[in-house]
Amino acid sequence: MESSSRRAFLTGRRPAQTPWEQFCRRMRRGVAGDFLDFGLYEGKGSARLTPSQGGDLRLAHALCREFGIVLALSGVNQADSLTGQSVLWIELDGSMAGCQPLPDDPGKWFVQPGTHLSELVDAGLTQLADQPGYLTVAAWAADRSLCSWAPGEAFRCGLLHASVLMADGSSAVLGPFGAGNRLPLGTLTLQKLVPQLFALAAEEPAAGFAALDRWPARYRLDALAPRPGHDVNLSHLMLGHGGDLGWIEWMVFEARPPLPSADWATAYTSRPPAGDDGRWQQASTLDRKVKTLFDPAGVFPDPGQDL
Repeated sequence: MESSSRRAFLTGRRPAQTPWEQFCRRMRRGVAGDFLDFGLYEGKGSARLTPSQGGDLRLAHALCREFGIVLALSGVNQADSLTGQSVLWIELDGSMAGCQPLPDDPGKWFVQPGTHLSELVDAGLTQLADQPGYLTVAAWAADRSLCSWAPGEAFRCGLLHASVLMADGSSAVLGPFGAGNRLPLGTLTLQKLVPQLFALAAEEPAAGFAALDRWPARYRLDALAPRPGHDVNLSHLMLGHGGDLGWIEWMVFEARPPLPSADWATAYTSRPPAGDDGRWQQASTLDRKVKTLFDPAGVFPDPGQDL
């Protein structure tokens, strides 16, 4: 029997493109940054995008949703959880970097995701002086070990606002949400999501976790239960998010006292400590609920069985 590829060669017609080929073709045609197709392996594709502007990310996000491809931040430890899935890796370089003081608000800086921590420290954000200067702010915000401060103390990092590209394609600006400083929930997605997250935070096990020395879960729902004297800041939900909940488009920081070096012995781990299987299972169940609320369609990486 004559193959379809041979018939296409003889008749001058190209065989129908696979979904992965269609995805790559549209990426190449649409983005201004560098796109590299690594090809297919066992039916699953892998590619890398180095975006040069925010529009590249929004297009990549839309095409990933359309074709069922995972959008993953390069440099975050996710390789084991992404086997068996087609993945577009996002690698940030200097094209999407910058740290500028807000002209009408002294002491606050507008920061793009590709900015290195060393640049932030040089600009005056000395609270990050003990953090790895070679990391981009996007990679730092996704790192669970570096964001492993005590429950309710995320304010120490100085993050005030974050614009997040959500799984459904909407852009949400997250920030202060206290009684005297209530940021409007500007999208329907946030109007639905935030009350559900507050409900989770008020229930067990999250309510009990907030009283511990270390937050045992993967996603920092304790951002909704800050220490006394501090208001809720919704942007803190994205600290230590692992690249699983959304894509951070930009951030606003204020200067704060230096953060202590990471305590690696007590930092976040996805495995239960000896004799603590029950709490770890509770944390895993809570994480699954948070992940489902943020990303029900699986646009971003899913840690899978670790959750």
